[in-house]
Amino acid sequence: MTTSSHDAPVVPFGWDKGLQGRALFLIAIAFSTYQIIVAAYHPLSSQVVRAIHVGFMLLMSFALLQNWLPRRQVPALAWPVGLLAFGLAFYHWIFEADLIVRAGDPTQLDIVVGTITLVLVFEGARRIMGPALPLICAAFFAYAMFGQYLPGDFAHRGYGFSQLIEHLTFGTEGIYGIPTYVSATYIFLFILFGAFLEQAGMIRLFTDFALGTVGHTRGGPAKVSVVTSGLMGTINGSGVANVVTTGQFTIPLMKRFGYRPEFAGGVEATSSMGGQIMPPVMGAVAFIMAETIGVAYVEIVKAAIIPAVLYFVTAFWMVHLEAGRAGLHGIPKDECPDPWAAVKKHWYLLLPLAVLVGLLFSGYTPLFSGMVGLALTAVLILGAAVALRLKGNALRAAFWIALGILCSGFFKWGITAIMLLIAALVALCLLVQGGRATLHIAANALADGARHALPVGVACALVGVIIGVLTLTGAATTFANAIISLGRDNLLLSLMLTMLVCLLLGMGIPTIPNYIITSSLAAPALLELGVPLIVSHMFVFYFGILADLTPPVALAAFAAAPIAGVSGMRIGVQAVRVALAGFVVPYMAVYAPELMLQGAPSVVAVVWIVFKALVAIALWGVASIGYLWQPVGWPLRIWAFLSALCLVAALPITDEIGLISTALLLGVLVWQKRRAVAAA
Repeated sequence: MTTSSHDAPVVPFGWDKGLQGRALFLIAIAFSTYQIIVAAYHPLSSQVVRAIHVGFMLLMSFALLQNWLPRRQVPALAWPVGLLAFGLAFYHWIFEADLIVRAGDPTQLDIVVGTITLVLVFEGARRIMGPALPLICAAFFAYAMFGQYLPGDFAHRGYGFSQLIEHLTFGTEGIYGIPTYVSATYIFLFILFGAFLEQAGMIRLFTDFALGTVGHTRGGPAKVSVVTSGLMGTINGSGVANVVTTGQFTIPLMKRFGYRPEFAGGVEATSSMGGQIMPPVMGAVAFIMAETIGVAYVEIVKAAIIPAVLYFVTAFWMVHLEAGRAGLHGIPKDECPDPWAAVKKHWYLLLPLAVLVGLLFSGYTPLFSGMVGLALTAVLILGAAVALRLKGNALRAAFWIALGILCSGFFKWGITAIMLLIAALVALCLLVQGGRATLHIAANALADGARHALPVGVACALVGVIIGVLTLTGAATTFANAIISLGRDNLLLSLMLTMLVCLLLGMGIPTIPNYIITSSLAAPALLELGVPLIVSHMFVFYFGILADLTPPVALAAFAAAPIAGVSGMRIGVQAVRVALAGFVVPYMAVYAPELMLQGAPSVVAVVWIVFKALVAIALWGVASIGYLWQPVGWPLRIWAFLSALCLVAALPITDEIGLISTALLLGVLVWQKRRAVAAA
C-alpha cells in the first residue's frame, strides 16, 4: 500500500551512483528500521515519533534530488539543509518536557525552530511534488495571517505570527497532526509490507494467475490488466505505482493483441487507481479516514467492498465489450501459464496477506496487523533462502515446522520472539550459499519502502497546514454552512459541488491532501444534510481518486503515457469511459447507503441495490462502447444510457421505468441479432 505525489510517483533513487547514492540507500534503510522499531515497541511519545518521521522525510527529500539530478541544477546546500531539517526534528525530543510546560507561551527559539521547520516542509514538498500543493497551503497560511481584513463571514479575529507558528509546528493540529500520525504508523508499515511482498515475487504471482485465468478469453490481455491491478491493490494501494509496475507488462501486451494504445493505457490507469479502494489493504486515505472519523479500519473496508467490486466489474465489462467491438481475441491457451501452478509455487507469499486480513477482521488495529504481517513476510523470505539449501523434502518440512513453532512464541513473548527469529535467519543467510542475495533483496525492500513512503509522508505533513488553519480560524464551519444552505433545498446540488471541488483540487494535488481538504470542508456539511458519516467521507475519497483519471490533469493517465506511446490526455479520456461507474456509485451510495453496508441494511436491500447497479453498469457499457453481441447504433446507445440513469435516480417509480426500459431494449437487441443471423 503506497501512495502519492498524486499517490506515489516513482522517484529515482540512483543510490548506485557513488558515495552519495550509498549514503542515501543507508538513510532509507535507517528510516525503515526506525519505523519498524517504533511500531514494534513504541519507545517514544507520539509527538516525538511524528517529528522524527517528518525529519527523515525532509532529509530524504533534499538528499534525494541532490543525488540524481544533474549537479548544476541542484544547490550545493541540499545535503546540509536536509541534515538541518533532520536535526531540528530532535528538538521535540530533547525539549519535550519543556515544550509541554510552556505550551501557549513559546520562546523565541521555539518560534525560530518552528519557522525554519515549516519553511523546509514547504520546500521539501515542492521538490517532491511540484508547486501546486505548496501554493494551496501557502494561500491558507496567508488567510490565517491576514484573514481579519477580509469582508463578511470569511473574516476572522486575527492571529499573531508566533501564535500561528506554535499552532502549526508544535501542536497536533498542524504539520504533526493526524495525517502525519497515520503516515508515521499505519501507512509506512503497510507500504513496507507491500515492498517486501513485491521484492519476494508477488507481482509475478498475480500476473501469472491473471494470465492463466482470463488471458485466453475474449480481450484476455486487457482482462489480465484488470485482474492483476486489482490483486496488486490488495498489497499496494497506490494507483500510479501500479501503473508503472504492472503497466510495464500489461500495456504492451494489450497493444500487441490489437487494443488501441490509448484504450490500453486507459484500462491500466483505471484498474490501477482501483487499488486505493480495493480491500483489504486500501490506499493511505483509508487509514487517515479511520483516524479522522474515529471508526475501526475494518468498518472502512466493509463500506468499500461492494463499490470496489462494482468498480472492477465495470472495467472488466468495458474491456470485454471493446474486445467484441474490435474483434479481438485472447492469448492462445497453450501460451498462458497454469494459474494453479503459479499459486502452488508461490503459495507461501499469500500467508502474510491471509494473516493480515484475518487480524484486521478480528478487530486488531491496523498497526498491530501490519507489524505481524510484515514480520511474517520477512520470516518467509529469509526462511526460504535457508530452506533451499537443505537437502530432502523431509528436512525442509521439519525446518518450516520449526519456524512455525518459533513464530508461535509471539503469543507468549510478543514481537520480540519474531524479531529474534528474524535476526537468527539473517545470520544463517550470511553463512549459506545464496543467502547474501536474499539479504540484498530484503535491504532493497527496506529502501523501497522508504522511497514509496516519501511522497505520502511529505503530503501528510504539508497538508497539516491546512488543517491547522481551519481549526484555528473556524473557516471549515463557514464553508460547510454555505454548502448546507444550498443543500437544504437540493442535496444533489451539494453533492455535485463537492464532486467538482474534489476533481478541481485533484488537478494539482495528490489524493491524500485532496481528501483531507475536502473532507474537512464538505464532508461535515454532507453529514449535516443527512448523509451517513462513512458515506460522506467515502464520497469525497472516491472523487479524489477519480481526479487522477480526469483530464486535463490526470496523473495516472500521464504515468501510463510513456508506456502506451500516446498522450496522457487521450488516455485520460479513455480512462473516464472505462471508469464510468466510479462516477455514479458514490451518488448511488448517498441515496441508498445499503451499497456501502451502512444503516444495518437487510440482505434483500443489499441484493436489490447491487442488482440495480450491475444492470446500470451493463447498460453504461453498451452506451459507452456501442456493442453488445453486435454493433449498437446511437439511438439504442442513448436508450441504454437513459435506462441506466433511471436505475440510478432515487425517485419514485424510476426503478420500474428503468427495468421495463432495459427489458424492451434487450428485446430489440435480440430481435436485431436474430434478423442479422437470418440475413447471413
